[in-house]
Amino acid sequence: MSEAGEQTYNPQGGWFATMLFVAVFCYFWIGLDPLPDPQAGSTLVAYGESSNAFNQLIVLGMSVVVMVMIALHPARDLVLRAYGPLLLIFAWVALTILFSDTPDSALRRTIYSVLVCLCASAVLLLPRDSAQFARLAGMCLLLAVGLSYFGVLFMPTRAIHQATDLLEQSLAGDWRGHFGHKNTAAAAMAFAVFFGLYMLRVRMIWSGLLLTILAAIFLFNSGGKTSLAMLPAILVAVWVFERVGGFRIILVLGGLALLNFITLTAAVSPPFQSFLAGLGVDATFTDRASIWQLALSAISNRPFTGYGFQSFWQTDALFYGNSSASTWAVTAANAHNAYVDQLINGGWPLLILVVFWLVILPCRHASMALARGKDPELTRLYVRIWMFGLFASCFESSFFENSGPIWFTMLIGVFGLRLQARADLIDNPQKAAVHLRSAVS
Repeated sequence: MSEAGEQTYNPQGGWFATMLFVAVFCYFWIGLDPLPDPQAGSTLVAYGESSNAFNQLIVLGMSVVVMVMIALHPARDLVLRAYGPLLLIFAWVALTILFSDTPDSALRRTIYSVLVCLCASAVLLLPRDSAQFARLAGMCLLLAVGLSYFGVLFMPTRAIHQATDLLEQSLAGDWRGHFGHKNTAAAAMAFAVFFGLYMLRVRMIWSGLLLTILAAIFLFNSGGKTSLAMLPAILVAVWVFERVGGFRIILVLGGLALLNFITLTAAVSPPFQSFLAGLGVDATFTDRASIWQLALSAISNRPFTGYGFQSFWQTDALFYGNSSASTWAVTAANAHNAYVDQLINGGWPLLILVVFWLVILPCRHASMALARGKDPELTRLYVRIWMFGLFASCFESSFFENSGPIWFTMLIGVFGLRLQARADLIDNPQKAAVHLRSAVS
């Protein structure tokens, strides 16, 4: 990818790199089983310990091919240097597996999550320049959005939540497209809007306009209140972020701390709930408060080690444990707050490491990229993706998701900002490997 605003040359590029980029992007945005049968799930059994071996094999194969391509790439050092914080994170995650009630599942999911991070970090170097990146990403996103509209028009029982669904009948009428749930669809469409706006700025007028309009309409009909409110807020926040200089980290960290304080305090403090209700705010945050109460209680029991990577929610121990009779929250798929889930996965050490990797470092990289002024439209796209992912994660558990578009796209923003901050690629087929230069870390 371009990090200097100049076109880049990829000596290993060509049709294979193009097809690999499309395959990886479409795997996470469309998946192997789009438009799933809503009657296939069940609330009668815990499924947190289940896994899909075929999905894991696909990701393993893609990861191997992507990493081979990157090993032959002159910019491979840029990718490898980005793995330092990840090594610390997954080293701690590996230690917490010892405290998991299901260590085999925790280990399997940890490996799978590592592979997802590898795919997302390396895929940005597959396009030979920013123009090809815009074209390929735009094509994949139009395909994904188009598939969701196809489902709404021709397979509505699968693409629109129904009152007859086994799970969450209250969502009847909300569009979910091929994503399986309206919250995932809403966040995905918000990301698609960001890409559409980027395409407009790089003069892909008609395709950018089409993607922006279609994604915005779908987002509105999805009923995803968080993403719908977050989209314009992030557009404004990024505009401010680009102009506040040294206060950027305060803007981001302060905003995240304030939002988490409000939501989690509301979950445990009746007076604060009453205060929010008096302001016209849903103090349960669409019934997430019950989940947060259960999560915070669990964290207090294991604040340092957590319960092992993705080994707490929807496991037999929780589903049939002592709490199952007192709250419906034991059936939740996750904490609906990615920061809380890191405390559950690996305690305070994991949360601190993740905040450093996902909040502090990208903020620094964004500042470096903005100061350089190279390819500002691409930098703005990455900042929008990154900030939306951070703030939306106060209401959804998107970090380290092993499938779907949300975590994958957020990783593109995170790794993309690092690339924008640290390297130039010279558009010269003969000397690209020689003239690649990266900034000192």
